Amino acid sequence: MLPSDKLIIETPEQTSVEFQLAGVGSRALAHALDSLLLIAAFIVLALIAGLVAYARFLPQVSKLWGYAILIFIVFLMQAGYYAFFETVWNGQTPGKRWSHLRVMMESGRPVDTQAAILRNLMRIVDALPTLYAIGIITSLISPKNKRIGDYVAGTVVVQEKPLEANRSLWEVSAAPKSTTARTPQLTPAQMQLLESFLDRRASLQDDVRRTMARQVAERVISGSLASEEFLNDPEKFLEVLAEQNRTAAQFR
Repeated sequence: MLPSDKLIIETPEQTSVEFQLAGVGSRALAHALDSLLLIAAFIVLALIAGLVAYARFLPQVSKLWGYAILIFIVFLMQAGYYAFFETVWNGQTPGKRWSHLRVMMESGRPVDTQAAILRNLMRIVDALPTLYAIGIITSLISPKNKRIGDYVAGTVVVQEKPLEANRSLWEVSAAPKSTTARTPQLTPAQMQLLESFLDRRASLQDDVRRTMARQVAERVISGSLASEEFLNDPEKFLEVLAEQNRTAAQFR
């Protein structure tokens, strides 16, 4: 795999998180699926408008306003579809979700509303002169497969790994007894690393959060646990580890 196919993020916790960048082909597939959904929505809207016009529910003057409102709605649907879904679905549209792609900030944080709006407003430029020519050319020459909208918003599109067996790593569950019984005592530096991750984990992208939890767990135990039972849910392991070390510190 070429180096340009990967995005490596250095976190404040001094861990590296690696993502596979989405290529032009996978992004084009996601865009095609989203376009089909938009076309279907436009057809439904046109049918409704046609029925209203045929039934003559509106006087002649009101029809002009009706057409103006219809054009405005079409514009909002076209312009707001991507920004809306990327905001409420954490960087995914229906097409991206189907293709296992996700938009995120270059820092690894979830895409925010402002970035989602900026990157999608620039679709007008990326689509020039036709068939997203500028966007495709920019993505091909960009080290991070970024189109103009991504440069403006500071975003990237990555391939998302599906969760194994639909099991969330963030479920609250009891830690394995054997792990709890052999929980190591942390040094101040290890405890600082652990607390830093726990404090900022809610602001992290899902893939970043999973990877960082595993890496932090591996660093703080320093090989003191021979088994891999903590790898089943590294974040829960870190929660238990932090709580036990906080409790131990109170009785020193």
